[in-house]
Amino acid sequence: MRDNASAIDNDKIIKEFLDLFALKDATRLAPYFHPDIVFENYGSPEIKGRDAVVNLWAGVFSAMERVEFSTLHQAVDGDIVIAEQLHGLALPGRPLAPIRNMAIYRLQDGRIVEWRDYTNSEHARTLM
Repeated sequence: MRDNASAIDNDKIIKEFLDLFALKDATRLAPYFHPDIVFENYGSPEIKGRDAVVNLWAGVFSAMERVEFSTLHQAVDGDIVIAEQLHGLALPGRPLAPIRNMAIYRLQDGRIVEWRDYTNSEHARTLM
């Protein structure tokens, strides 16, 4: 396991990253991604590479009127960050849907190189 200072940094990095979602600007997320990032929204195909992940989020942001992500609980073990999150998503003219999510991040050199999201997609659709 890495030293405690690294764990604190990884904790801070992910919290800062999550705060950016409210800006709905996918280019602001890019510096947090390792060039070889692999993103998987459980049940969907993996998205590989920084540009592809940024493009994915640009599409989400363009479809949503509001995006508000927050951390409920977060645990750090070296390069691994496990976060229980509340993803607030609102389609145009609709209320903010509170979607619970579990995210697993692996960081390398201060950037997210692996990111897996676990959400009950069926339930999320009923909220939106």
